[in-house]
Amino acid sequence: YGVEPYFAASYTAALKAQMPVSIKVTPTLADGLAVPMVGSHAFEVARHYVDECVLCTEKEVSLAILRLIENEKMVVEGGGATGLAALLPGAQLDRHDLKGKNIVVPLCGGNIDTTVLGRVLERGLAADDRMKNFTATVSDRPGGIGRLTTLLGEHGASIKDMYHERAFLQSNIDFVKVKCVVELQGLEHAKHVHAILEENGYDPVWDGD
Repeated sequence: YGVEPYFAASYTAALKAQMPVSIKVTPTLADGLAVPMVGSHAFEVARHYVDECVLCTEKEVSLAILRLIENEKMVVEGGGATGLAALLPGAQLDRHDLKGKNIVVPLCGGNIDTTVLGRVLERGLAADDRMKNFTATVSDRPGGIGRLTTLLGEHGASIKDMYHERAFLQSNIDFVKVKCVVELQGLEHAKHVHAILEENGYDPVWDGD
């Protein structure tokens, strides 16, 4: 199998056209694979030895980089992590016929900038439901935000960032909107924190809702 990112699917386009063709490339985490046209020699070799080429998302690439760092203690750039990205749960190679088999995944290249790596890891945490972004309605009286932060702390959510907005609201003057980024333990923990906020009248709106 071959793997390439959705944002730079030049080999997939070449297979459809039966020859290398130029495509529009969107910036991608797998920048090492971001070529607008696959090379003619590479195409001729790959078309005879690669049975199928699948695509992976930016979310899957960032999660693959995170998994490699956490589980294997390896720093791999986006292009080198696409093979694993395609095998993650829900990805295109997450197939029944591959379950239980030994699969060789080349992990090639560690050329990733440290600042980019930090952003990629945060994306991976968000993709893994271990970082969430939500907006809540909070009393603008003394202690209003304090009660929210205390509630989050009591239920295991670590606040990474918080911003509250007064000036541009059209709601009750006694309330403000608070935007929070919290670190969590996973999807079930996120659901629990969401439910607790609703039970306590914070009317949370989670990113993606």
